[in-house]
Amino acid sequence: MKFTKTDIEGLVIIETKKYVDDRGYFFESYQHQKFCDFLGEEITFVQENESMSSINVIRGLHFQKTPFAQGKLVRVSYGKVIDIVVDIRSKSNTYGKIFAIELSQENGKQLWIPEGFAHGFVSLEQNSLLNYKCTNYYNQPSEDAIAWNSSALNIDWGVENPIVSDKDQIAKDFSTFVSPF
Repeated sequence: MKFTKTDIEGLVIIETKKYVDDRGYFFESYQHQKFCDFLGEEITFVQENESMSSINVIRGLHFQKTPFAQGKLVRVSYGKVIDIVVDIRSKSNTYGKIFAIELSQENGKQLWIPEGFAHGFVSLEQNSLLNYKCTNYYNQPSEDAIAWNSSALNIDWGVENPIVSDKDQIAKDFSTFVSPF
């Protein structure tokens, strides 16, 4: 496993070696000890989610407020997405900074997103499957979102005519957002 720090403190790209032959492939998608050793802290995942999205679907920018905030380890098991995170840690030097990465079945990259980030993605292929391990349980009263099309963030999602849920359409603009972190 190869771990690469990004320019936003806490965000880590994880790459694994894929063993390919005429039968298919094998790779180790997660190894607890290596992951925790790299981060320098014990991380426990309590829930794993899977999301299937049609092409041009945008989901996000979602997060959960404390005490149900979640760290997420995100990967794509089928298809391709552009994964987007926004630093919403109010005391961070990179508050409001956006990070984007292509995650795909082909490249096998994963992204570790600690608590204090809003998260979203756009599906670039039909039926993209995004899997993510979470450090806390989902809690509906704690969920919140920032508008995917916030003029204050000006994120280029790279798609025309995106498909977005009603809930995500009414999320607050980053310009009026008050971070709980």
